[in-house]
Amino acid sequence: MAATRRVEDQLAALEKLREGSPEDALPPLRKLLATRNNYVVSKAADLVAKFRLAVLIPELLVAFDRFFNDPLETDPQCWAKNSLARALAAFEHQDAAVFLRGMRHLQLEPVWGGRSDTAGPLRSTCALALVQCRTLPDADLLAHLIELLADKEKAVRTEAVRAIEQVGSPAAALLLRLRAVLGADEPEVMGACYSGILAIEGVKAISWIARFLAAGDDSAAEAALAIASTRSPEAFEVLRVAFDGRSIDRSDPWFRSVVLSAIALTRQDAALEFLLDLVRKQSPDAEAAVESIVRSAPSPEVLKQLEELASDNPRLTRLLEKQRAKHP
Repeated sequence: MAATRRVEDQLAALEKLREGSPEDALPPLRKLLATRNNYVVSKAADLVAKFRLAVLIPELLVAFDRFFNDPLETDPQCWAKNSLARALAAFEHQDAAVFLRGMRHLQLEPVWGGRSDTAGPLRSTCALALVQCRTLPDADLLAHLIELLADKEKAVRTEAVRAIEQVGSPAAALLLRLRAVLGADEPEVMGACYSGILAIEGVKAISWIARFLAAGDDSAAEAALAIASTRSPEAFEVLRVAFDGRSIDRSDPWFRSVVLSAIALTRQDAALEFLLDLVRKQSPDAEAAVESIVRSAPSPEVLKQLEELASDNPRLTRLLEKQRAKHP
């Protein structure tokens, strides 16, 4: 009971500090970072980052090291290590060894039917933080990050891809291309690869990413959306060719609607006219075109034009009303 009351008092003190000034919070935060309770330390570390108290970096480092000792007992769920790593990353701490330790940490905790690794978020945070360490050459940095591409946690693999994207070098782009070609991963991971390649190489990579549209699956949908995110004429042209040509399965209404949604998201005038023309001609894809336009947050003028085109078709009119209700 006494220990529980002490933790409650510490958390109440943290809430009070949050309402005050950073200067007044400095001494008590230094003391709270040294406490044994991992949840209290996690909240203290969050407040250190919020108040930008870089003077407490030494205390953050001591606490971070402490919670690797007997971590199942001292830091269940990695609450403390997660917040401490985020705080150190916010201060752009430059000691790569700190983040490498977090990247390599596994914490298998007992759950119903076995054990579960709770350190995935820590590995993700440390991977992104490692990119900020200017002492690491790109080759060494990529060598460390590539290890996480085989992590068992999907979220960690995704963040590893984003960390590689942040390296931003030609070597990083080539590594992401290799990962994309190998495939066989969750759509979120593949989508991060496509987006990362485009972020590094720009629109010149659109035609290369377009090869993944042919699969017509969830990963192909990620490729379409990544292409659309460039909001470029090149993106619209590649997506239009895929939609009109033979590179995608014309009998799959789901994927055709995905491509139409991607076309709308390019925000190109030619793309909008292409979609409106499908409605104007009342093509078999007219309904999907209506949905794509409405979901893309069009202007009132575009909505009015869409209403006029659908006015002589009760089915399209009802669909438009339904979509506008869903996406006001």
